[in-house]
Amino acid sequence: MAIERTLTILKPDCVRKNLIGEVTKRIQEAGFNICAMKLVKLTKTEAEGFYAVHKGRPFFEELTTFMSSGACVPMVLEKENAIADFRTLIGATNPADADEGTIRKDFADSVGENIVHGSDSVENGKIESNYFFPEHEIVANAM
Repeated sequence: MAIERTLTILKPDCVRKNLIGEVTKRIQEAGFNICAMKLVKLTKTEAEGFYAVHKGRPFFEELTTFMSSGACVPMVLEKENAIADFRTLIGATNPADADEGTIRKDFADSVGENIVHGSDSVENGKIESNYFFPEHEIVANAM
């Protein structure tokens, strides 16, 4: 099985709740290698650019306003089967529907403020990673 790359963003609610360390620990304990990581505060325009695929959907305005409301932590992660494994680790978008023990079940308050973003495909993992990190800033196989 090939190594896959995914992007996660520890969202503003995660940062506000002081959960960066706890969520990062869970990610590492699940076998993910962190290849890039930084603390950023997105502008509204940057949030709209990142979530452009959702433009026109009813939640777009709320999502981009939330994502630009405070600091967040984008990270590039790698491991075998990274996309599917990360989606399992974080749980369903709606924390009420997430499995017990998942990051969203344990820490998220709502669909709109659900602690963490995760790429939904290998292709989007690459596109999303490059939105925050030029390739030369990504340290592949960092472990």
